[in-house]
Amino acid sequence: MALYRDLKDSALRRSAEFSGGVFIVEGKLALEAALASPYPLRSVLVLRRRLNVVADLPLPVGVPVYAVDDDVMAAVTGFNVHRGVLGVAGRLPPASAGDLLASARWPLLVVVEGVNDQENLGAIFRNAAAFGAGAVLLDPACSDPLYRRSIRVSLGHVLRVPFARLEPWPASLGSLSAAGYVVLALTPSPAAESVDRVAGQLRGPGQRVALVVGAEGPGLSPAVLTACRQVRVPIAGGVDSLNVAAATAVALHRFSPVG
Repeated sequence: MALYRDLKDSALRRSAEFSGGVFIVEGKLALEAALASPYPLRSVLVLRRRLNVVADLPLPVGVPVYAVDDDVMAAVTGFNVHRGVLGVAGRLPPASAGDLLASARWPLLVVVEGVNDQENLGAIFRNAAAFGAGAVLLDPACSDPLYRRSIRVSLGHVLRVPFARLEPWPASLGSLSAAGYVVLALTPSPAAESVDRVAGQLRGPGQRVALVVGAEGPGLSPAVLTACRQVRVPIAGGVDSLNVAAATAVALHRFSPVG
């Protein structure tokens, strides 16, 4: 139960998660994803009236389940746990981007620069899973994918799609080219090529694409844009840009090996 006591303050919560080598999953879907992942489940905190949520889950032997009333849950967490269940899972040693690239031959990757909105990051992981991207590579400034909200928004796919930090940034983008990927920077710039046109050019057996996306507002840095072939999703006049998760979904669909 002690692992849940540091949930109340957001900054303290994140510090406690990292120092304790754990992260929080919220809701039955996320808990199911954790159980199906390599991440070891440590414990479960559930509202007493929602015990049925976890009753049919294949919880590992020895994992404690703490059933509490609403006031205790609110006092422990400091936020409204709509889904009535939280789990604590253990972190794994960070994966190496080099090892991921050396051990796999995925036709599609997603690379993310500077995305610190947890919901956008979770949605990007969900998109990556939906369109068959083999991994998500993050620059050093991206937020933690194992943050509770990112896991929830991704429907647990953060726990299924391999990810690693790509460093040094942005020089390490060269390692993608060396691994045989065409590195594309997604930007709303009207000077960029249409993503449909580029996808038509790159279709073919053995073709590999790494799609680089940036944060809301600033977008990709000038250094990244200079280092990559720039593509855009054509949109109607008067609309500045798409949300990063939406734009990523559209672009990934064009290069997807699925279907």
